[in-house]
Amino acid sequence: MADKNLYVANGVQKFEDRIDIALNLTRLKDLKEFFYDFNDCKYINLKVCKKKVSPDQFGKTHYVKYNDFIPEEQEEEVFVDDDTDDIGF
Repeated sequence: MADKNLYVANGVQKFEDRIDIALNLTRLKDLKEFFYDFNDCKYINLKVCKKKVSPDQFGKTHYVKYNDFIPEEQEEEVFVDDDTDDIGF
């Protein structure tokens, strides 16, 4: 199993609404076991995070790593009508 904390990219925030990322495809291939298919395409869930020390010594402000979050399955609530009074409509 690949290390889920494998970082696959670093980035620099250029503007308020833009982060430029350099994706390391070699490291991304190490996470191949986490790829999944959807509509005949391959995907992987990644997350972009701000570095704690930002910018770092190379001017990078963000990093990208595998997103290992798995939401808990929630039980579907079923409405049960306990009202036994029949109003007629």
